[in-house]
Amino acid sequence: MKRKSKPKAACCPPPEDSPDLRPTEGPQADRELASFAKALGHVARVQIVRLLLRKNSCVCGGIVDELPLAQSTVSQHLKVLKQAGLVRGEIDGPRVCYCIEPRALRRLRALVGSL
Repeated sequence: MKRKSKPKAACCPPPEDSPDLRPTEGPQADRELASFAKALGHVARVQIVRLLLRKNSCVCGGIVDELPLAQSTVSQHLKVLKQAGLVRGEIDGPRVCYCIEPRALRRLRALVGSL
């Protein structure tokens, strides 16, 4: 008897579409912008964000294949991006799939635009 497999869940849930009404100026906004800037302060992390934006979907092992970096180095950069909220990572069996956090990217654009 053949077992039916469970339907595979999306590796990254749909982004929240509600508008972000937080101010783009002031001490909290400045701290938030500095946090984003720090997360993007390494060329490898910028490359990872660009890669995830180009793919426009969840990426698991493909990130390492695209960059001239070791798996552990890519993992460390992804951890920084995830801590800053720019990237989401969802566990998919033995691997973690990553995608851009659209709300954070919109927030980053708004904060940079307010400079």
